[in-house]
Amino acid sequence: MLLGLSTGHSVGLALVAGTFIAFALVSALVVPRRWPQFPGQQLGWFIAATLVLFVGTLAAVEVFAKESEEPQAAEAVKEKTGTGPGTTTQVQPPAAIGDPAVGERLFAAQGCGGCHAFSAAGTSATIGPNLDEVLKGKSAKFVRESIVDPNKEIAKGYPPNVMPQDFGQKLSANEIGDLVAFLTKKPPHP
Repeated sequence: MLLGLSTGHSVGLALVAGTFIAFALVSALVVPRRWPQFPGQQLGWFIAATLVLFVGTLAAVEVFAKESEEPQAAEAVKEKTGTGPGTTTQVQPPAAIGDPAVGERLFAAQGCGGCHAFSAAGTSATIGPNLDEVLKGKSAKFVRESIVDPNKEIAKGYPPNVMPQDFGQKLSANEIGDLVAFLTKKPPHP
């Protein structure tokens, strides 16, 4: 279990979870057949072992869930402004990862144009905010969040709960990435 928590690899998570599952199966299926009186006097040890494996599995999930966020932060690009003393460094968020062409098809297939005006898609609906205006200068992270949790920040003048709340469940991570790439794609300069 400690190996799984310290390796920093998803293999470690699989080992920790596999150990807990094996323990549960053995204690539920094998041990009662061989020792019908189990756990009997060993109840305290059995509960302690169960709790240690359970907490270890939860800790491993927590450790490995944070690991997936770190590469995105490492991809951030630093931009220097000015020279000499007083130079500032601004960290730019990573660009949207996805295929804008696939995102454009998803925009149409999911009916986004029925509610939103967006010049890149050739839509002019007014049920939801005009995406050309509300997404101008916004990061890919903001756009992604607006898709999967649309009530977190609502555009001025629009009520909550108008946009469907289930795009985070309906669309895969790749599809959301494609949609974000389409929505954050900069139009070509004339």
